[in-house]
Amino acid sequence: MTIHKLKSCIVSAFQINWNHFKSKLLLRYALSYILIFLIPLTGVTMFVYDSAVNGLRSEIELSNINQLNQVKMNIDSRIAELREISGRIAYDRRLTPYMVHDSYYRVEAIQALANYKANNSIIEDIFLYYHNDPVIYSYRGLTNVNVAFDTFYRYENWRLEDIIVALNETNQMVIRPAENVTINSSRQEAMLTVIVPIKPNAPYPYGSVIYMVKESNLTGVMDSMLSDFTGSSYIFNQNDEVLTANHHGVSLSQEHLGTLATLDAGIHNLSLNNDMYSVVSVKSLENGWNYMTIMPSYQFFSRVAHVQTLILLVFGIAVVTGVIAAFVLARRQYHPIKDLMEFAKLRVSDAPEPKTRNEWEWIRQTIHDYSARINMQEPFVRNQCMLLLLKHGKPDDPEIERMIAGAGLETPQEQVIYFCVILSWEEADGAEDFQNERQQIQEILGHVEPTGLHANIYGVEFSADNQFALIVSLPDPGQDSLKIRVEQIIRAVQSLISENTRLVPSMGVGTPYRDLGQLNQSFIEAATALEHRMVGSSRITYFDQLAEQNYPVPKGVWLPRKSLLKLEQSLKQGNESVTVQIIAEMMETIRSEPQQIHLLRCICFDLLNALLRTASEVGMNEAFSNISDYTSFETLEEFKDKLLSLSTEICQKVERNHERAAPKLIDDIVHYVNQQFADYTLSLEHVALKFSVSTSYLSRSFKEKTGISFSQYIWKRRTEEVIRLLVTTSAPLKEIIEQVGYLDAPNFIRKFKKETGLTPGQYRKQHRSNRLDI
Repeated sequence: MTIHKLKSCIVSAFQINWNHFKSKLLLRYALSYILIFLIPLTGVTMFVYDSAVNGLRSEIELSNINQLNQVKMNIDSRIAELREISGRIAYDRRLTPYMVHDSYYRVEAIQALANYKANNSIIEDIFLYYHNDPVIYSYRGLTNVNVAFDTFYRYENWRLEDIIVALNETNQMVIRPAENVTINSSRQEAMLTVIVPIKPNAPYPYGSVIYMVKESNLTGVMDSMLSDFTGSSYIFNQNDEVLTANHHGVSLSQEHLGTLATLDAGIHNLSLNNDMYSVVSVKSLENGWNYMTIMPSYQFFSRVAHVQTLILLVFGIAVVTGVIAAFVLARRQYHPIKDLMEFAKLRVSDAPEPKTRNEWEWIRQTIHDYSARINMQEPFVRNQCMLLLLKHGKPDDPEIERMIAGAGLETPQEQVIYFCVILSWEEADGAEDFQNERQQIQEILGHVEPTGLHANIYGVEFSADNQFALIVSLPDPGQDSLKIRVEQIIRAVQSLISENTRLVPSMGVGTPYRDLGQLNQSFIEAATALEHRMVGSSRITYFDQLAEQNYPVPKGVWLPRKSLLKLEQSLKQGNESVTVQIIAEMMETIRSEPQQIHLLRCICFDLLNALLRTASEVGMNEAFSNISDYTSFETLEEFKDKLLSLSTEICQKVERNHERAAPKLIDDIVHYVNQQFADYTLSLEHVALKFSVSTSYLSRSFKEKTGISFSQYIWKRRTEEVIRLLVTTSAPLKEIIEQVGYLDAPNFIRKFKKETGLTPGQYRKQHRSNRLDI
């Protein structure tokens, strides 16, 4: 009756809506409650069980270690006796080559060998051999080597030729593992062969002493000293080969023997053939041998079977009780999580349904993604991303690509056109009354989507005074409609400005491109158009219209004026990458049009004049002192190299002009770094981009100001902040490291220890102790 009631309770407890258990989180809650019930009881019972088993195991294993040590000492002494006998033979006058070969003294020598054999109980036979001698000597007399090891002793796996080589070439003691040897063609015996060169340890031995040792002599020593157990005992030599083995109910394969041979001295538990074994090993320091016993683990457990039965009974009752309670509590605990998940779905309507992750992970990822999208819309981050595109094109940087995708500039589903517009205010507009309206224009044009034009306009602040840039992206309307669509967008921008402010800025419009990486080209073109705008009622100048201001000339004779203007503008801005590209394109144009040599030089001088004119405008007068170097050239390649060299010098001059114009710039940069050092995205390139200076100038000036490099300064500030937080707070170390902008915690810990001599945990412990002592 009681069993029936228990069964009814279990069935009722599991009568739950199984749709709830589609949630992995709910199952984890249930599992956690089961563990809460089972861990304490299981821990106590396993402790009792392990105490009984481990006590017995330790007793047997320690006994085996002591017995193995005795075996090791005994066998080591026997082997040492063999080496000692060889030494005595080497210095025995009766066994010198002369005495042995002499027919009169030979009997005395053979008797001496018999005496040496009688003094050691494990020697089955003993031979004395001199190099390159066809005769070998034993205590029974002398015989031919071939007869001794082909008729009297025949090895199963050792050929006669190899035996003779070993006898003549062995220069140190060799013990061959036990193998079957046929004796007198009548019986087989497992024997070990020991070859000791004489004289022992001599660099050039003149002979060898060969000992034949029965394997049973060594295993008998082991059996006599080891307790009676079901298992096996082994002796491995220094090369991990089995010298001898003695099996008592346990036999292992060659693969398992290789595993045993690699074990260190001590006690080990191994799984072999899906069975657990206890392995006890001791190592000889004299010859490097490993003495080992292996026995099945069930021998330890057989004596505690009644304890195991009791544990299983208690464990079964605990499982039934714990599972019932766990599922009831898990259902109650899951309701708040479900409500929170529904709330998160309301906050983020486009959140995907959880599939493989549990609800907590889904909520965390949803909030993280939502926060990331918010951060990506931060004006500063977006403006830096846009400014990078305008000045340097699209870099090969995964972080920048992520920001570009987050800003919505690239849409992989369709072809997009990009171009740049620069707005400029006249000097009269710089009065204080117009400051607010100019700021209002920048806010309005921060991000605009003109109605009906399917375009996105992004405003970008840059270093030029009284100017503001716009990046425009729109779906590709086709070549025929592109010009009309661009004019519609410009008129929409004009209308937006006139509706909200009294300002009427001038506009320079660059050429549209289908590659976002060429946006810096459009930016240079917009600046060129703005600088060469026509005086009149229209305040809009398109770069493509600049060529129309010139008188028509024969095709292919002169370089297009708009290309020269674009080149001059890129030089004035110090944009070397665009300058190099423009020069390369113009030189390719010159090559493609076959001209007379004199006209070709005139065209080249026209290009050179553009660079010299720009050099004069930026104050680089030293270029004219070397003008003869630029005008003397023999090939177009030589001329191109001279132009590239001059353009590099002009861009560097522009950078130096910018640097001298801001004497307090480096102080502002250091202050900015001190405020932002915990930002993990902070880098030399990003700071240089923000303050519109080159990375080389920033690196050099920063080190002159602080005495250390930019990266060293960031590391120093982060380390100082970590030390402060370690000493003054109890926050976890990983949280502190992430808080200062270092995402690779293990690398930070290594560098911290290298610099301070302590890990962060040790530093916190030591300095907190010092504060308490004070």
